[in-house]
Amino acid sequence: MADLFADVILPLPLYSSFTYSVPDYMQPDIQTGSRVLVQFGRKKFYTAIVEKVHTVKPEYEVKPIMAVMDPQPVVRYPQLNFWRWIADYYLCSPGEVYKAAVPTGLKPESETFVSLNADYEPSDTPVKLTERQELVVAALMEKKREKISELENYTKIKSIPSVIAPLLEAGIIEIDEHVVERYRPRTVRCVRLNVSRNEKEKLHEFFGMVTRSRAQERALVAYLDLSRWMQPNKEPEDVERDALMKASGASPGVLRAMADKGIFTFYKKSVNRFASVSKSEGAPLPSLSESQREVSGAIDRLWREKNTVLLHGVTGSGKTEIYIRLMDSVLRNGSQVLYLVPEISLTTQLTDRIRKVFGDRLLVYHSKFSDSERVDIWKRMLSSKEPIIVLGARSAVFLPFARLGLVVVDEEHESSYKQYDPAPRYNARDAALLLASMHGAKSLLGSATPSVETYYKALNGKYGLVTLSERFEGASLPDVEIIDMKEMRKKKEVSGILSATLAKATMEVLKGGKQAIMFQNRRGFAPVVVCNQCGWVPKCNNCDVSMVYHRHSGLLRCHYCGYSVPLPPVCPACGGNSLEVYGYGTERIADELHERFEGYRVARMDLDTTRNKDAYQEIIDEFARHETDILVGTQMVTKGLDFANVNLVGVLNADTLLNFPDFRSNERAFNMLEQVAGRAGRRQDKGKVIIQTTNPKEPVLAFVKAHDYKGYYESEIADRRKFAYPPFTRVINVYLKNKDSATADAAAVTLALALRQVFGERVLGPEKPFVSRVATWYLQSIMLKVEANASMPKVKAAIRAVYERIATDPRIKSSIIYYDVDPA
Repeated sequence: MADLFADVILPLPLYSSFTYSVPDYMQPDIQTGSRVLVQFGRKKFYTAIVEKVHTVKPEYEVKPIMAVMDPQPVVRYPQLNFWRWIADYYLCSPGEVYKAAVPTGLKPESETFVSLNADYEPSDTPVKLTERQELVVAALMEKKREKISELENYTKIKSIPSVIAPLLEAGIIEIDEHVVERYRPRTVRCVRLNVSRNEKEKLHEFFGMVTRSRAQERALVAYLDLSRWMQPNKEPEDVERDALMKASGASPGVLRAMADKGIFTFYKKSVNRFASVSKSEGAPLPSLSESQREVSGAIDRLWREKNTVLLHGVTGSGKTEIYIRLMDSVLRNGSQVLYLVPEISLTTQLTDRIRKVFGDRLLVYHSKFSDSERVDIWKRMLSSKEPIIVLGARSAVFLPFARLGLVVVDEEHESSYKQYDPAPRYNARDAALLLASMHGAKSLLGSATPSVETYYKALNGKYGLVTLSERFEGASLPDVEIIDMKEMRKKKEVSGILSATLAKATMEVLKGGKQAIMFQNRRGFAPVVVCNQCGWVPKCNNCDVSMVYHRHSGLLRCHYCGYSVPLPPVCPACGGNSLEVYGYGTERIADELHERFEGYRVARMDLDTTRNKDAYQEIIDEFARHETDILVGTQMVTKGLDFANVNLVGVLNADTLLNFPDFRSNERAFNMLEQVAGRAGRRQDKGKVIIQTTNPKEPVLAFVKAHDYKGYYESEIADRRKFAYPPFTRVINVYLKNKDSATADAAAVTLALALRQVFGERVLGPEKPFVSRVATWYLQSIMLKVEANASMPKVKAAIRAVYERIATDPRIKSSIIYYDVDPA
């Protein structure tokens, strides 16, 4: 047998693949996309993906593959091409893409375990132990053997590797590596009849054994029916214990008694959490208005010329009904659909609407699912080419589609489609368009406020453009009122965070049996805590930001790194009892509204209240059923949610959205305000939107008040052209971080000078970001503007060459450098 070698991708930030030899007995099983276990380094073991199988022996000595983990590949060949494109375009490594794309349960890797040396005697310690080392030894005497990460949690010791290193050197502890499998398959208890089809006399004997028990007799008859045991042309089917109990009315005790008689045997069977789709139809397709039918037909016609079409439809115009019609057509042709939404909260409401029509042909995929659930969806899609719809947030682009026919990106303008940390820092909208082109599929982008770049491409002919300018069933766009909070305060017409105008409008809506949404893009109770005597403000130990007070937990929290401490009873600086909280987060607003509108029900939707998978569904369902009257939320409430009874939306502080030092700040502000305004009056009653601000003459607010997207676009595109920002250039932000502030500053200057030698005046910076220290790392940023038609692989190669030229500089060597292409 000829020597075979495999180039594999490891789940590590490595810019090249690595070659391993394929043992003879593995050669029939190994393919491109196979999952293999390999050793990397002296002791570590990782799950790698085979990128290429060949016979070219490398010049260096190669290690053998240790195991092929599946009989079939777990990654399709087009996916590997997709990974390569993301790595090239977003300036990261294929290993980082692999790590983000594949569920953790499919990537077993070795973890470091620590245990006491079998010969260790506490009375015979060769070195004097520190207090922290004694804690580690005591923990291991109790736990025997533990993962380093668990040991750190148990002992509450940070940077535990530095504590155990002397113990390892002294021979007190031992370290070993063990491959940990995180995927846990779902199992069901099944029942098997202890007789084969050709043993009919034994079956008669079994019936004789149960004649005195009607319950056991019913259970035996039900088993024969469920298993199709009496149908000679078919293999008997597995019968789940619960199904047998339900069909026969038998209790667990009855089945155990039959097992004791030797009639049944119990066994466990692994099953996929997501069953195969059936072709049964659900509810009929939604009926379309005349304007919706015209738009649907126009999209079909444009797809004959363009692969991508932008549907620009005002809020509440019924874009979802059009999506459903188009998806049905694709499914009928035997193809699959990817339906992307920017927030998990949107998947919960859309799931019910789409499942009513398509039934179990809908799969939902997002990060709130457990890892085992995500693995089951992955395996389900690998094993089937059936027409299905996958509804999900950005990570759904990485699923192994077999016959992708349509990609729908709803609310395409949303910055939530952009992944920030860790790498790959990809935009799921742009990645989904590339994925569609790889499969020869069509793409539909939908939004009431398209991103400037997308609308520019549509106007210039790269994308098709269809406009839906009226709301469904003739509903009117809401009236928008701008409230000058400075004037209201002068008149003493502000109580807490509510102006008198907003408070009065809220009460009128509630008395009329309608609902209200209050939007504040800041969670927690209060963003500022300060001592009124000495001016002390609690700062995060790890970041360059003040901490936010969360009253329900009594904690001060950093929203950047997660660090938290209890609110001190007195000022730790001066000892005074004069700590005060200022400002409003969603938690404080909800509490205030409870008191202000007594007897009415208030719910809150933000990151703190939606940490588990079902929390979104519960909050949205309760509000949709009118079990709550006021919904307070962060940007989660702005994105595509559809509530029939909402007649008022209050934007409590528009100033927090405006005037950020970022070229996209106006775009984000307009999109968010117009989108949250669109939650009001989505049926026959005309809605109202009240925006509170201290700067009522801000131009963006005038465009929102008039619902004038085109006017806003013309203003914004003129500024982008004038200052050479996207879509007229492509922006790459280069970030450098270091544990030492002075080193970060010096390294950033070195990097910027080196980049300037290659890219010239396209390089801006370095400068410190808005928050210049996060999780103990000091940050510096450099902006690189390149031509819109520049080749990203060539840009990547040039940046990589710059890095390699300065990599030996100690300041660069001790720093971490990463890239954000097309920052959102």
